[in-house]
Amino acid sequence: MRIFVTGSIAYDYIMVFPGRFRDHILPDKMHVLSVSFLVDSLTRLRGGTGANISFNMGLLGERPVLVGSVGEDFAEYRAWLERHGVDCSAVKVVAGDHTASCFINTDLQDNQITAFYPGAMAQASTISILESGATPGDLVLIAPNDPVAMNRYAAECHEARIPYLYDPSMQLPRLERADLEKGCRGAKILAGNDYEFGMMAEKLGVAEADLRRMVPITVMTRGEAGALITVQDQEFDIPPAKPEAVVDPTGAGDAFRAGFVLGMRRGWPWPVVGRVAALTAVFAIEHRGPQQHGYTIDQFRERYRANYGPSPEIDAM
Repeated sequence: MRIFVTGSIAYDYIMVFPGRFRDHILPDKMHVLSVSFLVDSLTRLRGGTGANISFNMGLLGERPVLVGSVGEDFAEYRAWLERHGVDCSAVKVVAGDHTASCFINTDLQDNQITAFYPGAMAQASTISILESGATPGDLVLIAPNDPVAMNRYAAECHEARIPYLYDPSMQLPRLERADLEKGCRGAKILAGNDYEFGMMAEKLGVAEADLRRMVPITVMTRGEAGALITVQDQEFDIPPAKPEAVVDPTGAGDAFRAGFVLGMRRGWPWPVVGRVAALTAVFAIEHRGPQQHGYTIDQFRERYRANYGPSPEIDAM
């Protein structure tokens, strides 16, 4: 089984506001919201959901196939990903355009305000997941991307009977109800955080508990509370791993998905799958930016034992 990761490929502009957003937003003036935040720092980092997931899978010893569209400024980024085990052969370069850019402002409580310029990502819908080489024996991750592209990949996977993980998350406000319903019902796995599951349930007009059973497998992250994996009628409560320091939450969800897919691909028990995912996310939040961290497999094993105790699956990595 090969892993095909579709999703945004972007540069992240990370800013830090030395205060709390909520102290400067007036609830009774939300209809005329106009506020500016003076930030202390600005850093350009490599990011994008598809690239972040692929990078983290590479750290875990996998070789995912990244599928997406980028601008002419991607050469250095490509070299970086390939050095970390990512297959970029299915990445399309759009002449005369820039790679997508994400502007993320984080306050001292780790709340975030994000603006996203798609750039070359607007051409992602011109890429076929089938022409990229995916087959029914593979797994496709449909992470946040151009909404038209996400709809195309879900339809192609459904028609070709290719199993896929569906993660609409950041694109939920842009997806139509019909498209969200199709994406969910055709998926093997549905992923998101607890807030996003609430948004999906409301948009689809179903109870959240029913949503978690619309697909064979759902995984819902819950921040410091860990995660919940639902497999048909079974639920697995996953405890969080302990970070050495909480530096930046950006990319933690992408790292979690990488660890989740790794464990599932290897056929590990669901509690182990969830714990691997939780630990993978912790490595990400200990550094500024979604691809600034790194570790060896031995270091991963040591952190796993420290958090969860011994595991024959992890010892055999």
